[in-house]
Amino acid sequence: MDRRRCIRTLCAAVAVSAMGLGGLALAAEPVKIGFLVKQAEEPWFQTEWAFAEKAGKEHGFEVIKIAVPDGEKTLAAIDSLAANGAKGFVICPPDVSLGPAIVAKARINDLKVIAVDDRFVDAKGKFMEDVPYLGMAAFEVGQKQGAAMAEEAKKRGWDWKDTYAVITTFNELDTGKQRTDGSIKSLEAAGMPKDHILTAPLKTLDVPGSMDATNSALVKLPGAAKNLIIGGMNDNTVLGGVRATESAGFAAANVIGIGINGTDAIGELKKAESGFFGSMLPSPHLEGYNTALMMYKWVTEGTEPPKYTGMEDVTLITRANFKQELEKIGLWK
Repeated sequence: MDRRRCIRTLCAAVAVSAMGLGGLALAAEPVKIGFLVKQAEEPWFQTEWAFAEKAGKEHGFEVIKIAVPDGEKTLAAIDSLAANGAKGFVICPPDVSLGPAIVAKARINDLKVIAVDDRFVDAKGKFMEDVPYLGMAAFEVGQKQGAAMAEEAKKRGWDWKDTYAVITTFNELDTGKQRTDGSIKSLEAAGMPKDHILTAPLKTLDVPGSMDATNSALVKLPGAAKNLIIGGMNDNTVLGGVRATESAGFAAANVIGIGINGTDAIGELKKAESGFFGSMLPSPHLEGYNTALMMYKWVTEGTEPPKYTGMEDVTLITRANFKQELEKIGLWK
């Protein structure tokens, strides 16, 4: 009788121990969140990923990185995250108009979602303000870009009488429009005559597309145009504009091009001389880290992120300081 009682006691102890170990294993499994980006090959998104993973290591969660270059891959990625046990995801979508579809797919899979960099828009083209968003404060950053171009023109002693600006625009993307609107406002505030600021609509957001748009504006310049300011919504659109000025015969010393993003300007800033003067470097490291941490706290503590978090801290990087500034966020190798 004592023997049977002993065996039962031992079996019960083993069972309790097994349950305890199973609970510990379950508790040890980290929370998983997704981080989806539209252009995984771009340094900007590589940096966001790296710092999202840094947040994960520091706070004990796992980041699942997925490239989503189109709508089909985006929706498939959300299903994949759910299948892998993720609780939510951060996303820079390949197309902001996918917002409603992304939100619907997230709800079906019981996943929380935060938009980063590019804000979702609904079927009417209006921002989906119910989805938490963190990204560049576009208008304010554009203002700083315009102010930096005006300040450099002042340092060079340029006279507004023979100085003109060509700003490539892409008004179909609201964040792009806000950047160029802010830039133009700062140029006007610095004293540049309104009729000296030419806008050139872009068909594509790459260097060739910007070259074409800028060329169409350059032919409208008066013969008195001696100095040029080249602006646009990002580095590539400004790089294309600078290439157009080179083809038109403008010397680098007579051109000031300042982009936005910094990460796409590294090759150009390595050159000893170019009309591309610099770029407004935002904080991709902070955006990656902060959004990942926001999502982790949301799924573990129920702390919902703000509906809008604007990041307007930017640093002007030029040939004089770009290596040091990029080293600070791990972008210089």
